[in-house]
Amino acid sequence: MDKNIKEIIKNMDLKFRNIDGKKLLLAISTDKQKNVLMTAFMSEESLEKSIETGYMHYYSTSRDKIWKKGEESKNVQKIIDVYRDCDGDALLFTVEQTGWACHEGYMSCFHNKIDLNTGDSTVIGTKLD
Repeated sequence: MDKNIKEIIKNMDLKFRNIDGKKLLLAISTDKQKNVLMTAFMSEESLEKSIETGYMHYYSTSRDKIWKKGEESKNVQKIIDVYRDCDGDALLFTVEQTGWACHEGYMSCFHNKIDLNTGDSTVIGTKLD
């Protein structure tokens, strides 16, 4: 790993949290218009890979591994900007999304609108696949 990338991450003053026995932080990706595309966890190694390649890499708690967004679907996320929250335990990425972000074929993973009076959900948006 490039020493410079480790220094960049150190300078970001991040606070990785213990989640499922792993040191992770929350990553939120948005498009250029600030529409939320998805959230996922990142480990320090997946953050390193993201910085090194310029494309989003996440940590899957269900698969217990790092994955590049779009490694199977080809729906990659090219990093444009990154913002750290005030606590340092979450990062907000502005990305250029190729294809759709959601594995269910929607642009955003947040396509289920919840009615707070009933708890029922309604799918919003158009399925793109």
